[in-house]
Amino acid sequence: MTWHTGRLAGFDLETTGPDPLTARIVTACIVQVGGGHPVQAANWLTNVDGEEIPAGAAAVHGISTEKAHADGVPLEDAVTELLAGLTQVILAGVPVVAMNARFDLTLLDREAQRFGLDPLPAPLVIDPFVIDKQVDRYRPGKRTLTHLCEHYQVRLDGAHTADADAIAACRIAWRQATRYPQLAAMTLDELHTTQVGWAAEQAASLQEHFRKKDPDAVVEGAWPLIPRQLEVTS
Repeated sequence: MTWHTGRLAGFDLETTGPDPLTARIVTACIVQVGGGHPVQAANWLTNVDGEEIPAGAAAVHGISTEKAHADGVPLEDAVTELLAGLTQVILAGVPVVAMNARFDLTLLDREAQRFGLDPLPAPLVIDPFVIDKQVDRYRPGKRTLTHLCEHYQVRLDGAHTADADAIAACRIAWRQATRYPQLAAMTLDELHTTQVGWAAEQAASLQEHFRKKDPDAVVEGAWPLIPRQLEVTS
């Protein structure tokens, strides 16, 4: 059995902002699909630890500060349950599929750090974003989840809801494996390790591009999450 015919665990967060070091989790989903078993999904809506959800973020995912504070579970409880759910997945040898994993896994790690919770064990990760940039690097246009769904002919049931995005990421990963046999031929360990190298190369290339206008531009190359010790302290 190759990895793409086995169980996959999609993971997605909707958040208060674009910086994984400071944003807070608004909604989250872990969905297990494939492998001949029924779909299993767990969803969370948090109270954002009492913080505000900026209007721009609310416009993307549709969750207002008022709704989060009224209906959300305590953020610490959600983070505890997310860590437990993903740890169970990881220890079972199921890969975590996350679109732009560096963002979601880093953000979850920093939430764990804020609440004094143990970090995740090292996951095996499949990142459709990193893979797409490697296997089709010269294709013009954007590479958002919506664009990748269109490119790989994957149904997206409701963009910018955590559960729909998590399932779509798994579908894209499956399509990538069927379209590019070299991906399916890798073991999970090989695929994960290869993506570490790809992500670093992609970041270096993007940094070189940005430095044509800003000599001090820095693009983080660590993947699938930014280690805590790499954070720059002032």
